[in-house]
Amino acid sequence: MDLLPGWEPVKDASGDTYYWNKITNETTWDKPIVPQIKKAEKDPVRGKAGESFPNPQVYFDIRIGNKEVGRIEMELWEDKVPRTARNFLTLCAGAGQGRHTRVAMQYKGCPFHRIIPGFMCQGGDFSRRNGTGGESIYGLKFDDEKEGLELTHDEPGLLSMANSGPNTNGSQFFITFEEAPHLNGKHVVFGKVVSGMNVVRLIEDVPTDSNDRPTRPVLIAGCGVLVASHRPAARPVPRPQPA
Repeated sequence: MDLLPGWEPVKDASGDTYYWNKITNETTWDKPIVPQIKKAEKDPVRGKAGESFPNPQVYFDIRIGNKEVGRIEMELWEDKVPRTARNFLTLCAGAGQGRHTRVAMQYKGCPFHRIIPGFMCQGGDFSRRNGTGGESIYGLKFDDEKEGLELTHDEPGLLSMANSGPNTNGSQFFITFEEAPHLNGKHVVFGKVVSGMNVVRLIEDVPTDSNDRPTRPVLIAGCGVLVASHRPAARPVPRPQPA
């Protein structure tokens, strides 16, 4: 099918194809084709009555030291926080070069740089790898989604965005080891571990120094998408460009 005017396909660093509008500079993962005029058989978003799209799922393959210790599988709550979920999903798949960081925007090879037993492990800084870097697919930072702030840190295995205050989400995230009610309303919860909590516990057991840095490397050795998104993006994904 023909693309809409102004759009052309572009491949990212992982070989995946997204689409760039050379007129408006918008990007999207969904192919912008010329619509075919015909009678709709079902609602394009909800599908048949009572049918809804499944949430996407992603995975991390974890290495501690020089040993592969297992896989963590996570569901992303795109039905509640679509922009935050799409950011994480895209960084698991790989998103080309960052406009601000000038490095590959992907979680593969990224460390968990902060581990606090009984609380959480934090990762997602793919540029500086120490908690001071990273960026989102929407720009350096993006705003909190209200629905995510209303979700609570009430159990182990939750995915939540790390930040430096309101509306400062980038690429960094954390996984809870236990409930953390003091974070409610301050950090956007966007998913949950559905398989591999034993691997999360292995991360929790890694010794740390006085600054909560692991004394052995804890890396995302591999990552990817298990169940892709079936929803249109809430807003186009900005195309990484030189500043």
